[in-house]
Amino acid sequence: MALMRCEFDSEALGMSTSMTVILPQPDPARPEPTDAGPPVLYLLHGLSDDDTAWTRQTSIERYVSALGLAVVMPQAGRSFYADEKHGNRYWTFLTDELPRVCRSFFRLSDRREDTFVAGLSMGGYGAVKWALRQPERFAAAASLSGALNVAHRRHAPDRPLDPDVWHTVWGDAPTAGPDDDTVALVGRAGADTPPLYVACGTEDFLYDDNERFVAAARDRGVPVTVDFSPGDHDWPYWDATIRDVLAWLPLRTRPAAG
Repeated sequence: MALMRCEFDSEALGMSTSMTVILPQPDPARPEPTDAGPPVLYLLHGLSDDDTAWTRQTSIERYVSALGLAVVMPQAGRSFYADEKHGNRYWTFLTDELPRVCRSFFRLSDRREDTFVAGLSMGGYGAVKWALRQPERFAAAASLSGALNVAHRRHAPDRPLDPDVWHTVWGDAPTAGPDDDTVALVGRAGADTPPLYVACGTEDFLYDDNERFVAAARDRGVPVTVDFSPGDHDWPYWDATIRDVLAWLPLRTRPAAG
């Protein structure tokens, strides 16, 4: 594997930003199914993290080493992966600029069947939002302890969202709006929605939010794999659960058992 942190100029953000990237090395025992380049997982960080968090707090590099999978971890601040009302255009950066920049720097597949997105907490929200708003781009999406009910989280009795964050991202609007509300998005999801994986620890303060999202997904007939097991909103839980997500991804490059 190759691990690098890449500093580059972003037109969408109007400033320099960074991403941490894991790239697979060629392996004669694991030929790529096409000449399009390796599959890619966009792996999104949480509210208090940055693009280095996954590599510092988990063994993600080791976990993907046998999978032939590239992992792109972008920097997104506290943006909720939105075009902020009083800030920067992180949704435009994530969904438009980042994939183009990555394919210009690295040899990566741009095929839907080779493209995945996942994240934790704010990043779980971002991953699901991206998959629901642009389902044609992803073969699967996963949320770990995702903030999947932002409308409730704004005034939640337990650990409500920081009002300064809300103001920066969504201004004075009473709700995030239908395109930034994952419960609303999944309620109108179409037949092309990729399979979702929703994991949350039963001791997590976001557990009820995840339950509501899963209920909405099932009501709509969206394919969703649910992992509600003991765990809290912390790195030991995410380090363990990302391994389950990687095992669940429909990778065409997955090595044969044994």
